[in-house]
Amino acid sequence: MRSIAVIGAGITGVTTAYALAKRGYKVTIFDKNRYAAMETSFANGGQLSASNAEVWNHWSTVFKGLKWMLKGNAPLLINPKPSWHKISWFLEFMAAIPQYRNNTIQTARLAIAARDHLFAWASREGIEFDARQEGILHFYRDKGAYDHAATVSELLAKGGLKRRPVTPEEMRAIEPTLKGDYYGGFYTPSDSSGDIHKFTQGLADAGARCGVQNLFEHQIQTVKESGDGVRISGTCRQIAFDYSFDGLVVCAGIVSRSIAASLGDRLNVYPVKGYSITVNLLDLSSQAAAPTVSLLDDATKLVASRLGVDRFRVAGSAEFNGANNDIRADRIRPLLDWVHGCFPEINTRSVVPWAGLRPMMPNLMPRVGPGKSPRVFYNTGHGHLGWTLSAATAELVAGMVDQRARAVRTFVDIPVASKAKSPDMGGGRAKPDLVS
Repeated sequence: MRSIAVIGAGITGVTTAYALAKRGYKVTIFDKNRYAAMETSFANGGQLSASNAEVWNHWSTVFKGLKWMLKGNAPLLINPKPSWHKISWFLEFMAAIPQYRNNTIQTARLAIAARDHLFAWASREGIEFDARQEGILHFYRDKGAYDHAATVSELLAKGGLKRRPVTPEEMRAIEPTLKGDYYGGFYTPSDSSGDIHKFTQGLADAGARCGVQNLFEHQIQTVKESGDGVRISGTCRQIAFDYSFDGLVVCAGIVSRSIAASLGDRLNVYPVKGYSITVNLLDLSSQAAAPTVSLLDDATKLVASRLGVDRFRVAGSAEFNGANNDIRADRIRPLLDWVHGCFPEINTRSVVPWAGLRPMMPNLMPRVGPGKSPRVFYNTGHGHLGWTLSAATAELVAGMVDQRARAVRTFVDIPVASKAKSPDMGGGRAKPDLVS
């Protein structure tokens, strides 16, 4: 296997293509958009946050979700209109609650591994993405939330992450611009922040220099696998295309589910909508009033990151409402109100709203591994931690492609009389230690 197609030019697709190209594969990326990172990787919260590795499969999340169902401005919103996709996802979400502890620890390990790869790539390729390695401060407004966070800190520590408790006085020393009364917080100095869109585009350019072919504005219609390869067809600016490859990695976000189904695989990814606002800091006083340390407010489930000198990003919300990118004013309003409450001196005359669909698996773990076909792999379903985990899962899936390619070469090269003893070429699903 030497030629590999990657479907999707978001953060997981671009990191996967780069990891494969550095291993010597001939890689082609397909994306329907004109540029890389134009959907979910466009304007997220900007955090590289191993400290946010806690999975959501916990009874407290279920009870909060029920309480918030009828509140339009709640952090979690579920459209009560039923669908089999939504019902099956929530049933599997509930079934994964017993794995909460183990999955949180594994996610922390994966996030820490990803960090080293990502910054090494950025340094090697000269990628500028408004990076700030000043840590992330989580803060809590009551004792109950703080105590739960202390328990989470123990799980993160088992995954190798150090974060320390801080008093309200210490919080003000870490981020002096933050206003309000708080019970306490936890600070993770090793976490960081930046602009995911800039990073992804920079890595896409680096991949192109390594030989990756970026086929943008390519709308895929069919993906077919046969014994001798994978065939991808569709249209580009109303002109039909048809390509064949030795292998395929699906990194297509929420579309991964339908692609997987066409290849005989089940991938229960659900589109969980998140919102963000980018506040343009137009004057010196607003720039001085905006934080430089990245933040997470537990009560509102909002994150905030400073992007360069003149931008401030606030993001959050989890909306289960199907595959639509509608930007709702009642979901943007709480983000603005949060800025006014926590950073009242920031001028919010110039604000850019955005919404994106996070591809989320029911157990909150990314799907990284082979499909039924020995030529098909998946790297998708990263949910709210797509950027945080992407470099590690890219390395994982590239390693799996390598392993399968070596097995294929061994199968081809050994004498005919010995082929019955060759490695298993079936499509059984491998389960790496750190992924589901």
